[in-house]
Amino acid sequence: MSQAGLMKGLAHFPVAMFAVVMGMFGWAMATSSAALFVPWLDGLAVGLRIVATLVFCVVSGLYIAKAVFAFEGCRAEWKTPPKLAFFPAMSISVLLLATAYLQDAPGFAAVIWPIGAALQGALTLAVISSWISSRSFETAQLSPAWFVPAVGNVVAPIAGVPLGYEHLSWLFFSGGLVFWVVLLTLVVNRLMFHDPMPGKLLPTLVILVAPPAVGFLAYLELAGGMQGGLDGFAQFLMSVAFVFALLVLIQAPKFRGLPFALPWWALSFPVAGLSSAAFQFALRTGSLAHVWIGVIALIVLSFIVGTLLFLTVKAFLRGAFFQPE
Repeated sequence: MSQAGLMKGLAHFPVAMFAVVMGMFGWAMATSSAALFVPWLDGLAVGLRIVATLVFCVVSGLYIAKAVFAFEGCRAEWKTPPKLAFFPAMSISVLLLATAYLQDAPGFAAVIWPIGAALQGALTLAVISSWISSRSFETAQLSPAWFVPAVGNVVAPIAGVPLGYEHLSWLFFSGGLVFWVVLLTLVVNRLMFHDPMPGKLLPTLVILVAPPAVGFLAYLELAGGMQGGLDGFAQFLMSVAFVFALLVLIQAPKFRGLPFALPWWALSFPVAGLSSAAFQFALRTGSLAHVWIGVIALIVLSFIVGTLLFLTVKAFLRGAFFQPE
């Protein structure tokens, strides 16, 4: 391929590819949570973490190359409302990288987390500022993908608190929950009173599960781990995650027959968050029901990620992500 052709291809490389990174790290972390009850899964979790790290390096490298050599492509994505919300997936990926290595390589996590936190803060403010700027958005442009910045804020405390950034973690957590509530109102209004979302974006409905599920994991850290029990707010977040999971499950038949596209990766990270949250809930309460919920969610997650990974690699090799949509 000529240099001009390469630059043209990079210009179309989508920022939504970072959803793949989120899904892979989520799979590794959910498997690690399962290893608390099934120790032999720990080795698998380490392997998945390595794979997730390699995916992170490839996706990050390609998008950095796009920013350097085809910046107009980045600018075009920023100006496209459905793609704008995916920019914080970059910072979430960095935060998840730090979280994944927190136990085995705390020094590495201590270096990576501040980078991810700074990027998360900057991108969240930039995206929200863009939403409330002079340009107008149509209701049809709204989707659960708009939760992505809020999800990043509640991811931050999971590693932030153990690394000593407790007050900063509370800042991220509080901001994430507030904007989750605000955006939840807007998204539910859009889903109930306006035209149905395009089929391509239907899988993003699963993102409804992510803020309360991941928020539960973050709150455990902020509340000191809650060894021996959970307070009312923690149980509230866990219950809300289950409510949204059931709502999404009812809508799942609508996903059948839809062609593969990157928004399908929206299925992965929320299910991973739900699985991890269920295992952590069971660890603190001794609830066998939550162990089984975590196991079932992990099995579903493994099927989802395995299928999506196959389809994504297939599409990547034929150059689908380097062409106009």
